[in-house]
Amino acid sequence: MTLPDPASAGAPRPMLIPPTFPSALAQPPAAVAAPIAPPPTAQAPLPAAPRRAVGLYVWLGGVLILVAVVLVGYFLRAIGPGASLLGMILALVPLAGVLFALRLVDRWEPEPKGLVAIALGWGAIVSVAIALGVDLLILLTIGRSSSAIGDVLQSVIQAPVVEEIAKGLGVLLLFVAARRWFDGPVDGIVYGGLIGAGFAFTENIQYFAQAWIEGGPQLASATFFVRGILSPFAHVMFTAVTGFALGLAARRGASVRAAIAPWLAGLVGAVILHALWNGSALLGDFFALYTALQVPLFLVFIGGILMLRREESRLTRARLGDYAAAGWFTAEEVEMLATGAGRRRALAWARTLPGDKSAVMRRFIADATALAAARQRVISGRDRTASADERALLQRAVASRQALFVL
Repeated sequence: MTLPDPASAGAPRPMLIPPTFPSALAQPPAAVAAPIAPPPTAQAPLPAAPRRAVGLYVWLGGVLILVAVVLVGYFLRAIGPGASLLGMILALVPLAGVLFALRLVDRWEPEPKGLVAIALGWGAIVSVAIALGVDLLILLTIGRSSSAIGDVLQSVIQAPVVEEIAKGLGVLLLFVAARRWFDGPVDGIVYGGLIGAGFAFTENIQYFAQAWIEGGPQLASATFFVRGILSPFAHVMFTAVTGFALGLAARRGASVRAAIAPWLAGLVGAVILHALWNGSALLGDFFALYTALQVPLFLVFIGGILMLRREESRLTRARLGDYAAAGWFTAEEVEMLATGAGRRRALAWARTLPGDKSAVMRRFIADATALAAARQRVISGRDRTASADERALLQRAVASRQALFVL
């Protein structure tokens, strides 16, 4: 048998409700509550997970591969295979640290692996190709300035504007093509951060390789220290601002047209941060400006992410509370699923069950968290497919919970 539609015809008529907690980041100021039917008495089979954006993966994956071939050819011709390989090995070190940090940010409701790969690929391949293409176009039309003013204009104005637009287009593409997995500010920060990490990876290959060619191990080590140790999160922070702005638009149910203004506002913020960073390397004492400006900005960035994570926890509690009120979950289960400490205790308990059912518990936590996000999309009315996702995820969450008690 299958579970009934949570918004079945026999349920009470929808009504406007206020948000369960006051926050502009959490949910719309007023929303239509989709009624939830009570749970059935019989166990339902585990349904398939909501379908992924297969078409997006196919066509955009093909574009990434094609552009990557061109980009690899450019690097091999301009830098040479030996220096390019060395630069890539060095660039993998900060990339690994950044990806680990973004994974921690994304642990509450992980994004689909395919979209993670697309975001990383857009930053590492398409964004770099766009930036190189614009640079080549400027070189062919007006030539390269050899003056100090020209270097400042290129570094403080041209590079931030061109590079942030190139990266920001990737965030906008994900917002348009994968709205079902673009739920709010944290998702936007993760997608923007991944694109920034990909861009920094490819850019670092060029910087590290060029440093090795021009100055050998000494210059390459100094360049690695500045870019790989002191500032691995620079591009991540820049593009995360654009992602944050689009994430706010997504949480408020903005259409693509309505999201253009927040996207542009996020781009302006990203360009300003990028220009400040590049300017600090050219126009003053880099280490003094780094300590006085970049470190505080990074701390503010971390604090903002922690606040948004707490917001996600409250939103999960609120939406799963809707199901608890209808009898699908207990209040204790909602508290367990909506807190990091509760999830850790649940996983520890699942390991003590016969056969170690921690994998089942992880599936239960993941499905319940995705269910809360799907219900929020139903309430906000911004996703026409959210009701189908809600039904499938509800069945999966209930089936996963029941599997925990099967000996």
